[in-house]
This record gives sequence, C-alpha cells and structure tokens, in this order.
Amino acid sequence: MELNSLYQEVILDHYKRPHHKGLVPGDIQVHHINPSCGDEVTLSLKIVGDKVAEITWDGVGCSISQASVSIMSDLLINKKIAEAEKILDSFVSMMQSKGADQGDEIILEDGVALAGVSKYPARIKCALLGWMAYKDAVTQVGEK
Repeated sequence: MELNSLYQEVILDHYKRPHHKGLVPGDIQVHHINPSCGDEVTLSLKIVGDKVAEITWDGVGCSISQASVSIMSDLLINKKIAEAEKILDSFVSMMQSKGADQGDEIILEDGVALAGVSKYPARIKCALLGWMAYKDAVTQVGEK
C-alpha cells in the first residue's frame, strides 16, 4: 500500500470516528472558526497541575479540520503543558513547510498523515484550526 493511501485512510478514520468528540466542561472553553471555509471547532480544556488532563471538542467542517483536532486531542491529553507545546510547535512547523517537512512520526504520530496538507495553502488553516483553539485555550487557562 502506498504511503499516501495509508495517510488518507488515517485522516478518514479520524474524520469518521473522531476521538474525544463531545464537549465536557473543563477549565476553559474556546470556539474558533476558519473564516475562509466556515469550519468550526469548540474545544474544552482541563488542566491538572502541569498536565493536559482532558481535551474534548465538537465541530463541523471538512475531513482535514475534524481529523486534525481528533489527532491533536490524542496527542496532547496526559502530556505536560511544555511537552504539548513542543508537539504543537512541531505540527505548526510541518504545516508551514510547504511540503518540505514530512513531520517526525515519533512526535506527531498520526499527525504526519496531514503533512501533505502543507502543500495547499488554502487547507493549512483547516489543519491548524483545532491546534490554534488549543493554543488559545491553554493561554487563557494560564492567565487565570
């Protein structure tokens, strides 16, 4: 099986059977919209000590935006905030690479399936929607 086909299957699996979807009250809830296409995500974040204890979300949009937030929630739950920030930075770097950075599978796990999106500027915002919601939420929790 070709790698691109495998990556498409990973994206479709997360889209059809999203992980951690269904809002549960947390420390902060944020709502982000991609104005260029209308995709939306509402993300609830719970922090315990220095760890991301829970991420739940709900949203509507394309397979890329919805799969990406599903993958992100898998990656960041139970991570220390500093470690989650490194994962976020790695994902953002991959998305901004215009296809040059295929991502580190050790850090991003299923997230590398979205590497090809970085070649399509109009779709990068879709892939980053949930990640930017997380960044916004963790910043707001830190301000409290």
